[in-house]
Amino acid sequence: MIEMDGIVAKMKNQKINYDRVLKKMIQQWERSEERPKILLHSCCAPCSTYVLEFLTQYADVAIYFANPNIHPKKEYERRAYVQEAFIKDFNERNGTNVRYIEAPYKPHEFMKMAKERGVTDEPEGGLRCTACFEMRLDMVAEAAVKYSYDYFGSALTLSPKKNAQLINEIGSEVQKLYDVNYLPSDFKKNKGYERSLEMCRDYNIYRQCYCGCVFAAQAQGIDFKEVNKAAQVFFDELEHNETTQS
Repeated sequence: MIEMDGIVAKMKNQKINYDRVLKKMIQQWERSEERPKILLHSCCAPCSTYVLEFLTQYADVAIYFANPNIHPKKEYERRAYVQEAFIKDFNERNGTNVRYIEAPYKPHEFMKMAKERGVTDEPEGGLRCTACFEMRLDMVAEAAVKYSYDYFGSALTLSPKKNAQLINEIGSEVQKLYDVNYLPSDFKKNKGYERSLEMCRDYNIYRQCYCGCVFAAQAQGIDFKEVNKAAQVFFDELEHNETTQS
């Protein structure tokens, strides 16, 4: 498999353009007639939209939904459902075979990590987010080894609110702990984020109003009762539609 390290080594004394690194890797895949297997972490369906549209041209991709940070549980279930439903719809429309894998939901492990590292009161975009990126990238790397994927990565770099440079630096470090290569990316480049908005409208995808973290949500003044209520209405409507169609 082609690793990013050799490409990055040629970019000495300059800020690494991870979008450029990925494109160079893709060029090498094509020259070698390779179609690698990629396990890609996704926090929600919106982040996976353009990313799947782009990557499935060159690789076999699976989405790994591993997000113990999402609170409350009903909101987690809604996001997981929407993610899986989007993948099914995407496959049907495009003739692709993207796989959906969901990690066990263990919010207590995220809470424990945040408390042990003393980052519960960190502002959005601070050290708590760094710790959360580390936790989820570690989870996807471990799963990539378990399921025999060539690369692991994250769709998080699609969001303009997420620090892609930091995410890639963390991914580069995590790959040293596992027998699997990290997939560098900056998916918001090339109008990737704008395309994701178009796809969300086209596929009628639910777009959440907070990242999922209980601490960030509290800082934003998110009403968890309203979040639970909206999620329950969502599932009630699904059940009603299924009943009327059967």
